[in-house]
Amino acid sequence: MRTRITIMNSPVDVLTMRETIDIINDSIREKKTIQHIVVNAAKLVHMQTDKELYQSVVKSDIINADGMAVVWASELLGTPLPERVAGVDLMQELVILASQKKYKIFFFGGKEEVVSEVVRKYTSIFGEEIIAGYRNGYFKLEEEGDIAAEIAASQADILFVAISSPTKEIFLNSYKNDLKVPFIMGVGGSFDVVAGKVRRAPKWMQKHGLEWFYRFAQEPRRMWRRYLITNSMFLYYIFKERILKFFK
Repeated sequence: MRTRITIMNSPVDVLTMRETIDIINDSIREKKTIQHIVVNAAKLVHMQTDKELYQSVVKSDIINADGMAVVWASELLGTPLPERVAGVDLMQELVILASQKKYKIFFFGGKEEVVSEVVRKYTSIFGEEIIAGYRNGYFKLEEEGDIAAEIAASQADILFVAISSPTKEIFLNSYKNDLKVPFIMGVGGSFDVVAGKVRRAPKWMQKHGLEWFYRFAQEPRRMWRRYLITNSMFLYYIFKERILKFFK
């Protein structure tokens, strides 16, 4: 029986990377559709006011902690998570799994030059056998149904969706049953990392929860407001939750 904790009124699964991959592999083998999502400080903050995003997250089958801030918060609240399961790292592990198990992947999202570069890179390493198809993330609302049908027709075992929040969460939640893919996952900006458009922080910065600062240093004008506001609000909510627990 899987254990879940609650942080800022959101469920989070108590899972390691290995345990997460095993659950996903079982779902693909059994052709049982499950939806995966990761939560970080920013997403948890937005979930407090965006009810559609909140519902899309809590209805997911696997909810991992993407950021070290969430792991630290779980410890402060007395319900520690075993480790961070970053979305980009999980995606890379699942591509390797697909190569080993002969699974096929559909890549959906990002700019055309980005998603095509992701497919090119993975094809060069693992062969074209793992590619079910791909499509960029630019579309009109009325095209969503056709995109879902295209993905279903590809007979993919895994779907990665690299579209910004809350659009990807809402899309996946709305079309989960129509996609006919055993494992579906929103991967945020992971395509940009694989394509070489965005650099990841060094391992030591990831381990110490400084990946956000590395990203800020690359795009300070675009990211300063996001990190100043969301990080401050995250700390406020966590300390408020800690105080409420203390007085219970």
